[in-house]
Amino acid sequence: MAGTFSDFDRFAMQRALTLAARGLESTDPNPRVGCVVAQRGRIVGEGWHERAGEAHAEVVALRAAGSQAAGATVYVTLEPCSHHGRTPPCVEALTAARVARVVYAAADPNPLVNGQGAAGLRAAGIAVEAGLLAPESAELNAGFIRRMTHGRPLVRLKLAMSLDGRTALASGASQWITGEAARRDVQHWRARSSAILTGIGTLLADDPRLDVRLPAEPGKERRQPLRVVLDTQLRTPPQARLFSVGGEVLLLTGVGAPDDRRAEALSARGARVESLPVQAGRLDLSAVIDRLGELELNEVLVEAGPTLAGQLLHAGLVDELLLYVAPILLGADARALVELPPLDSIAVAPAFMLLENIQVGADLRLRLKPHALAG
Repeated sequence: MAGTFSDFDRFAMQRALTLAARGLESTDPNPRVGCVVAQRGRIVGEGWHERAGEAHAEVVALRAAGSQAAGATVYVTLEPCSHHGRTPPCVEALTAARVARVVYAAADPNPLVNGQGAAGLRAAGIAVEAGLLAPESAELNAGFIRRMTHGRPLVRLKLAMSLDGRTALASGASQWITGEAARRDVQHWRARSSAILTGIGTLLADDPRLDVRLPAEPGKERRQPLRVVLDTQLRTPPQARLFSVGGEVLLLTGVGAPDDRRAEALSARGARVESLPVQAGRLDLSAVIDRLGELELNEVLVEAGPTLAGQLLHAGLVDELLLYVAPILLGADARALVELPPLDSIAVAPAFMLLENIQVGADLRLRLKPHALAG
């Protein structure tokens, strides 16, 4: 239950959210969580969860606070866990530290936690308040929340276009529509994603690496997202550049489509090959997204051509559209942004709500949500 929060409560929780964001690119499949320990209006310990299998934010912050945790207020961006997973329950750590009060932003939708963390704290005599800056916490963990509540990752479709809605010249030439700053910005969206997904058409046409090319922190190895290719007939070449960089590659193909030799050749290059149902000669996209949820992926960034992009939009499987708009014109014979079935009226056209618009170099980045999901 939300209480009446002080200015310091809000300051401390905002600091916890800032800490949580430090794990934006590394916590997968866990949520991004930050924690602050305070005594009488002064922060005495803080921490954030960095990666799965390592200490949770509460434990890191309690260690930093030491004996000053006794009688303190703890601010954490997500309800403390109450179950044994990769690490012991945070409820036990908070109880053992003898904290007096816990304020958390948002409930943890994990069925193993949801409400049980708060109940465990109260049973130990700790005052608990919830709801402080909850929307900010939910935004930080939108993919984790979606997976826990719907069994599917958040699907973010990245597209780039000219002012007249074109993605490439009629010849297929598209390098580069957007400027260097926008392309660098995309790297950050890749880095925070659990996986990058493309179709076989884009793979054969562009031979992309789909990796994160940002420098790693000193002394640490950068996590590379899973690369996923939808390849109904298993046409991925073993020499594709996907296999030249670190990280895993998952090839999703049609049931019975791959012959053993092709699958073996790709497996020898490090790919994992899985079969999924096919509809009308194409992979069942709903089954694809379900499978990605089973693999504990929180956020999936789609970088694909107009065919797959249009299919995902038409099927209602896109949760966010990340659209880069370049200040150029490509003309009527250039390639369209997405391929959609013919529409009978404007009323049935896919519509979006603008979440954010930011200038990135000379380009504009729009983040949009389909109106069907806006509520």
